[in-house]
Amino acid sequence: MSPLGSRRYLRQHWLTSGLLALGAIAASSSASLSAAASEDVTYKTVGVDGLKLFYREAGPPNAPTVLLLHGFPTSSHMFRDLIPKLAVRYHVVAPDYPGYGFSDAPPVEQFTYSFDRLTDVIERFTEKLGLTRYSLYMQDFGGPVGFRLATRHPDRVEALIIQNAVAHLEGLSDGFEPARAFWKNRNAETEKPMRDLLTIETTKFQYLHGASRPERVSPDSWTLDQALLDRPGNAEIQLALLYDYRNNPPRYEDWQAYLRDRRPPTLVVWGRNDPFFTVAGANAYKRDVPEAELHVFDGGHFVLEEYSTEIATLIKTFLGTHLPARAK
Repeated sequence: MSPLGSRRYLRQHWLTSGLLALGAIAASSSASLSAAASEDVTYKTVGVDGLKLFYREAGPPNAPTVLLLHGFPTSSHMFRDLIPKLAVRYHVVAPDYPGYGFSDAPPVEQFTYSFDRLTDVIERFTEKLGLTRYSLYMQDFGGPVGFRLATRHPDRVEALIIQNAVAHLEGLSDGFEPARAFWKNRNAETEKPMRDLLTIETTKFQYLHGASRPERVSPDSWTLDQALLDRPGNAEIQLALLYDYRNNPPRYEDWQAYLRDRRPPTLVVWGRNDPFFTVAGANAYKRDVPEAELHVFDGGHFVLEEYSTEIATLIKTFLGTHLPARAK
């Protein structure tokens, strides 16, 4: 080949190689952008039974759904770190109950604040969004809502992720003694300790008590919770639900029967230093579902604040084992 021909060949080779490399980079960038977009959290509202319900959503809509049910006194905000970590594989949805977060909070005279009623609303919420199958993540108040939902529609539940939410009497610590007095005889005296639960001191306590990594607990958590608790009329909403909580322990046997009969894939993650829900309550799930996975962390009631990365990894491994691979 002549020198001129060699130069032409090399220019053509370099040009072809360059175009192929640019194409590969573009394809890789497009895939990366697509994956990143699936992790982006969106903030939406939907009408349910005359109420505006706020929810966070992320992940591929054709992937298996994880429905996140928050606790007291917080909202879907408690899942802000977990959602994008799960959204790389799963369709993640986290609603705020009526009276919480950014959902409507009608006064107690206009809405019955009970766990049965909250479940009614979340049930309708899932139907509005077309969620026919989902895994339930339940924390604190999310337990009574989630177990009611599961026993109403067991065929909709693909798996359970339980975090500091009880379905056994031994799971209730001595910290429930003031609540038991309140449930037995509601009056100004027994109501006072319940009102104390709504103060900034107690809200902050719930996040920091027993935390082994307090530097990882964002002050955004208790600050936002308290701002919403302090809204006019919200104390009455919380007291109504704290009083209705007395109707949850009598349901425990039904929830345990559901676990034994249906044997849903179950992952239990727990903060061992929770002042309200004991590790005995976490261990008790193994009686009903012996094959359940149990992981106890050196943390508090809101252990997700300290260990979101570790818990997300456990969830992805657990769901990857038990759920059909529908994500694309």
